[in-house]
Amino acid sequence: MSIIEALGGVITNGKIPIRKAHDAQRPFVESESKRIIVKAGRRGGKTVGAAIKAVRAFNKGLRVLYAAPTSEQTDAFWFEVCRSLAEPIADGVLKKDETDRTIEVLGTKQRIKARTAWHPDHLRGDYADVLILDEYQLQSEDIWDVVGQPMLADNDGDALFIYTPRSLFSTTVSKARDPRHASKMFARAKEDTSGEWAWFHFSSHKNPHISEAGLARITRGMSSTAYKQEILADDEDIQDSWLIYGVFDYRTCVVPRFPIPKEWPRFVGHDFGGANPAALFVAQDPSTGLFYAYHEYLPGGGRSAYEHAVEFKRLTDGLTVLKRAGGSHQEEEVRQAYTAQGWPISEPRIGNVTAGIDRVRGLMEHNRFYVFEDLKHLLEQIYNYLWDIGPDGRPTDKIKDKERFHLLDCLRYIASDFMPELVGREAEEVWTW
Repeated sequence: MSIIEALGGVITNGKIPIRKAHDAQRPFVESESKRIIVKAGRRGGKTVGAAIKAVRAFNKGLRVLYAAPTSEQTDAFWFEVCRSLAEPIADGVLKKDETDRTIEVLGTKQRIKARTAWHPDHLRGDYADVLILDEYQLQSEDIWDVVGQPMLADNDGDALFIYTPRSLFSTTVSKARDPRHASKMFARAKEDTSGEWAWFHFSSHKNPHISEAGLARITRGMSSTAYKQEILADDEDIQDSWLIYGVFDYRTCVVPRFPIPKEWPRFVGHDFGGANPAALFVAQDPSTGLFYAYHEYLPGGGRSAYEHAVEFKRLTDGLTVLKRAGGSHQEEEVRQAYTAQGWPISEPRIGNVTAGIDRVRGLMEHNRFYVFEDLKHLLEQIYNYLWDIGPDGRPTDKIKDKERFHLLDCLRYIASDFMPELVGREAEEVWTW
């Protein structure tokens, strides 16, 4: 059996029919645009649609490279591709390598390859006629900017980007510096008038093969915001003016973890609460005055002040903690409870929320505040900290979903002790505590 015969419809022996695209998948599967971006809900059929498109491209003699950041996603794509091509593989028309996850026509460059990748180095040295980046919101933006585009240059190849908007507290870890990079690409695609880009959007409910009862089960307990983002695939087109910490330069101020010298002074910001207590640990380089957030503490509920204090002491054993600050003016009793356990916490110098935010913004504007790249919760909160939008479509002075941002409250509390000073001939602004 030839490849054309195998991929033309139902396999002739009737055992394994090639999967048909459902109504929501069909538009992007059949699109011939050079750049396609698909925003869809969880279990909406994004990966299966990508597999259908990949097999179609392969059948035309093209070289297809599929990359996703998790093995689970890669497994799903690989299963669908192997399922579609099972008979020509069995007949020896195609060669399948399970180790490298490739299917190819021997003696040609015609190939489908599936691999786990989230960093540009994972794709270096390869090339493709069709590049598919799945769960793109979790991949480093450099995977496209640095490697993806150049690998398509030789043959003027095509690219397909697939993503689901991430809710603030999604448990999946992103490798992107900017968690909104996929959403920003989608917004640019919608504005494109050249015809190069095509965009598609559908919710989880558009997948006719998913059980509505099962979908209801996985969404049980989701917040309305998480449901909107991860099931309806509806993310807001965020304007820069809505972002409270839009001045944070993630390209410069998100840094790889390094061993912090023991002699660097430490600071700890605290946000109290029985259900969602939080603490943020910050170190200062005494030679530069720069601050580095190096540890986030989000233990969940159920612990006493004594248990928290024991853990704080363990985390700072042998280190110099110059200041601990947290809580509102009304939470003095909580501060006293920690003090009684040998972990004294001061009331923040700045009690006003807006003034505290302004102090943090000052640090960020001057690139004085750095965050270790593995502090994913803190970074997600920074990128999703928004002013609420009023009826007139303009930002107000209220924080949207303020109760969700416990680590940023910690940062605001401790940053209120970081004072800017003008020093030197050029009156350069530096920060001290």
